[in-house]
Amino acid sequence: MARRPHELLHLLTRAERLSMRRVQSVLDEFDCSIEAWRVLDLLSDSEGHNMTALADHAFLPAPTLTKLIDQLVDQNLVFRRIDPADRRRVLAQLTPRGRERWQRLSRAVRADWGEVEPLLAEDEEERLKILLDQLAGALEGNGSVTAARAERAVGRAR
Repeated sequence: MARRPHELLHLLTRAERLSMRRVQSVLDEFDCSIEAWRVLDLLSDSEGHNMTALADHAFLPAPTLTKLIDQLVDQNLVFRRIDPADRRRVLAQLTPRGRERWQRLSRAVRADWGEVEPLLAEDEEERLKILLDQLAGALEGNGSVTAARAERAVGRAR
């Protein structure tokens, strides 16, 4: 990667944008954003998650996540509660309506994505996941990327 990072970056960006476009076309039928889908997806584990975890999972800055959570609360898809382990923190969880919505969204996205899956054999898909996870881990662990530089980059990408 060190020789030609622009090629890898181009391929990753292309795949990400095409994937997002495809998923968003499914979510549009439900009037749902990718970010809301990501939040509902994380909350689907029924454990309740704090705002930091949700922001990380949805790739959103905290103020934007707060607005999104407010919208999801207004739609009766999510509720907030005090974290019993740390009363200073707030946890978000799905409401029963939110769980139903997530299930419908999940089925629709999986059905649409199923049309793409034959392009990758199961072992190739698993290998791709491993490679992408390794790449993300290496990039996160690289000391040359400071948190401030990463934040600026995320801000520019929006």
